[in-house]
Amino acid sequence: MTTTHEAKTETAMPVSNVQDRATQTGVSPADVPQDRIERTRAAAYRIRHHALNMGEVQGQGYVGQALGAADMLATVYGDQLRFRAEDPHWEARDRFLLSTGHYAIGHYAALAEAGIVPIEELETYGSDDSRLPMSGMSTYTPGMEISGGSLGHGLSIAVGMALGLRYQGSDSRVFNFLSDGELDEGSTWEAAMGAHHHQLGNLTAMVDINALQADGKTDTVLRTEPVTEKWESFGWYTQRVDGNDVGGLLAAFDKAAAQAAAVGRPSVILCDTKVGRGVPLLENREKAHFMRIEEHEWQTCREQLTAGYEGKASA
Repeated sequence: MTTTHEAKTETAMPVSNVQDRATQTGVSPADVPQDRIERTRAAAYRIRHHALNMGEVQGQGYVGQALGAADMLATVYGDQLRFRAEDPHWEARDRFLLSTGHYAIGHYAALAEAGIVPIEELETYGSDDSRLPMSGMSTYTPGMEISGGSLGHGLSIAVGMALGLRYQGSDSRVFNFLSDGELDEGSTWEAAMGAHHHQLGNLTAMVDINALQADGKTDTVLRTEPVTEKWESFGWYTQRVDGNDVGGLLAAFDKAAAQAAAVGRPSVILCDTKVGRGVPLLENREKAHFMRIEEHEWQTCREQLTAGYEGKASA
């Protein structure tokens, strides 16, 4: 079901319907209808395009992360999340928490794709008095549930939010976006333990494993592997997928939805992604955590993105 933005329209598929399509065991990418894959792939392309346009406003930024995580964001906002574009505070909405505040450029692109933020407003990214600061701020941006900054807090907030929703008798789900670097933080694992203890079946975490953080490659800063086994040992329903394969992502989120319940196992989807995905010029940049892109390169980036999406040789 595609996300719509007409006034007073509940967007995305209700949780019960998402569960219905994944109740059979062994759901795989081959089971995902091609039209869902193509819709999500198109949304991811637009999210990447928005991120490049925003990055050009400042000439720099966390563009690589946005490109790498675009497929994850498109899958959640276009296929899984329940929300109303015209009412970001709708009580029955699902909650999407961005732990990694510096990924805000990607999140803004997804919010624009979802119709929550006007596309034309993306041009104000990072500017004075903009509702779209370079690091996510819930007090500024419609649809931004929490403020980001210091890493390691998002999952703790998500646990409290999921528990509170259960006490309220709500069937809303909580989605928490984390980075692999955030797994360095001990508070993340305390929260993971708490989620299992409270049997928060309404909580799904997704981890962007792009193997890079501010101080270098993730495995040289603090090795977290074997990360799948770690999450499993904490009692979570754990899947690991190619985070740039839309079919695999849709199947994984369907499985997580099939697990969703007021009381049950929390779910985590570990997504291996590539920084700068979709733009060859940026995929192999040595300094890719915070990218500085030359003025003449932005159009090349857009052309490469479009060529890759259309299946043509990149320029």
